[in-house]
Amino acid sequence: MKKLLPLLIFLLSASCTVQKIQKSFSKSDVFEKGHLGFMLVDPAKEKPLVAINEDKYFIPASNTKLFTFYTAYTVLGDGLVNGLNYLERGDSLIFWGTGDPSLLHPDFKNDKVIEFLKSSNKGLYLLDNFDQVNAFGPGWAWDWYPYYYATERSAFPIYGNVVRFNSKMDASLFSIYPERFKPLLTAKQTNDWSGFRFSRERFENKFTYEISDEIEMEEFERDIPFITSAELTAQMLSEVLDKKITAIKNDRYFNFDPIKLETAPADSLYAQMMKISDNFLAEQLLLLVSDQLNNHLSTREAIDYAKENLLEDLPDEPMWYDGSGLSSRNMFTPRSIIALLGKIREQVPLEKIEAYFPAGGESGTIRNWYPSDPGQPPYIYAKTGTLSMSNALSGYLITKSGKILHFSCLMNNYQIPSNDLKKELQKVLYLIHDTY
Repeated sequence: MKKLLPLLIFLLSASCTVQKIQKSFSKSDVFEKGHLGFMLVDPAKEKPLVAINEDKYFIPASNTKLFTFYTAYTVLGDGLVNGLNYLERGDSLIFWGTGDPSLLHPDFKNDKVIEFLKSSNKGLYLLDNFDQVNAFGPGWAWDWYPYYYATERSAFPIYGNVVRFNSKMDASLFSIYPERFKPLLTAKQTNDWSGFRFSRERFENKFTYEISDEIEMEEFERDIPFITSAELTAQMLSEVLDKKITAIKNDRYFNFDPIKLETAPADSLYAQMMKISDNFLAEQLLLLVSDQLNNHLSTREAIDYAKENLLEDLPDEPMWYDGSGLSSRNMFTPRSIIALLGKIREQVPLEKIEAYFPAGGESGTIRNWYPSDPGQPPYIYAKTGTLSMSNALSGYLITKSGKILHFSCLMNNYQIPSNDLKKELQKVLYLIHDTY
């Protein structure tokens, strides 16, 4: 009996902790105002600790990137991605895009493709495979076109498919990258606000910035998408290389197995996609997956492959339409996300998860949320998700006792400020961290 007593005390304590966690949801005036799904799992136990609407479908917003990450990591690995397909035919070098987003991207500025093409003594021909990729995903809103979060997807991105406006503390107001778009920029005066506002014409690469009459210099960085095409890409490459690049259409070249040029480290793409929830990188990663599988660019084919070969054992079929989570057609259940988190843990070392995922109170989209106690390392490594009336947070929670728990919280149809939801969830997650 004396030997059983400590075990009984432990079990009663654990049971009380779980009851406290459950009550923190059921008694919450905040969570009752919308549709909540939550699941908490200790991988060492057979049953979930907490399960609320775990089998119901929710719009996951950028929690979709968890599925994109797992698919890309499984297919592409963590080495260099294939950044260019090419064939050599006589005195011609024919090349086309793989979806690699890193070429001259303002955050990566990868120039391996540039160096490769510059070193060639052959005629350079860009094979147009842009029609394989729709610029916008299914369910995206048309009026998102001038915003970075809806940057156009494309077969051969260059400069990240954006124009970056960056403040400079010198004689000029701001810098423009790439500078080739500077002649297409016009200024307008306004008294409606202080500071700068940038935009673009809907159907043309013509940019506008509005500036108030009385302005105080501020530090800023704005990325505005430009409209892509094979012809424009060929022109921009020609300008960088100081060589003629000719865009051509000839589908017969796609029947050959191309040589692939390795470019950017996948690690850097994963980390930026996950930490700052970069929609453009997420979309392009699925195109890289498709290219790796069959030398063809198709988001749909990449998703179908993942569902049939990597995610066939999830509890509920993912309703999955894009790489980023911008589409409101995406729908997942909390228990499927929990199962996915388990698959990620099996395949991705913990130190890489910590490097890729936002860390509570420290980095990425949760750097201002879920802080640890002073002097302690982060206890939350998780992916956020935000759309109109949709909030999500799913990932890993490290308790003070050293356990690593998996959790998924999906919140839909809330008409209250998202900060109210985050504050309430922050209380619950710290309770779990502190007591379990």
